[in-house]
Amino acid sequence: MIPKIGLIIIGDEVLSGKRQDKHLQQANALLKPRGLALSWVQIVGDEPSFLTEVLSNSFRSGDIVFCFGGIGATPDDRTRQAAAKALGVPIERHPDAVKEIEAQFGEDAYPQRIHMAEYPQGADIIPNAYNRVPGFSICGHHFMPGFPMMAKPMMEWVLSHYYADMTSTPTVEKTLRLINGQESEWVAFMEHFEQQFPQLRLFSLPSIAKNGDRTIEMGVEGLSEVAERGLKALIEEAERRQHPYELL
Repeated sequence: MIPKIGLIIIGDEVLSGKRQDKHLQQANALLKPRGLALSWVQIVGDEPSFLTEVLSNSFRSGDIVFCFGGIGATPDDRTRQAAAKALGVPIERHPDAVKEIEAQFGEDAYPQRIHMAEYPQGADIIPNAYNRVPGFSICGHHFMPGFPMMAKPMMEWVLSHYYADMTSTPTVEKTLRLINGQESEWVAFMEHFEQQFPQLRLFSLPSIAKNGDRTIEMGVEGLSEVAERGLKALIEEAERRQHPYELL
């Protein structure tokens, strides 16, 4: 069985809304072609004790977890220390990370940048092609910078390096937009649909425009052949009700 996959997005600036997260979208884009999907996401700040608590629970879960943010060298970057405390291991400088940082910055690696080579004992590095400051992996958790342009290729490397064989057939989404109407009018049908197509994920996303017009994006996700049959069932029901719709 494929383990659950989670994201932990770390940083006071994300939690406060000062910076909009991009890691969730990027992670989904990397996972979906492999037939993989996220089970959960947490956004947490940099407060050390709570971050340690979150990571302690996460390490115990047995899930595969991608963590973004808080591995820099400034005092508000506390993820490396929190991970070590959560695992009950010391922080130590990783020799391969030291080499990468020294190669990138030379003498300027000291005295501050070199701290970014300090990981929980037993960690392995994640290469960073952008600026050669590695992330690290330990106990099924993969820690990367908060910068999306760095994190994306690093997550892709982790997937290819550690989880190349962990794939399944990719799913597809098939969606139509119902013009006007209320979700409540479709509940009984949706309950019957889920019994008829247990292999599919049925979703319904209502929207209200500024002028008060309502629409419902109703669709299915699953393997291609079954998703096509599910979409056909949605279309047939809309036409039976004479409910206007458009395919998306």
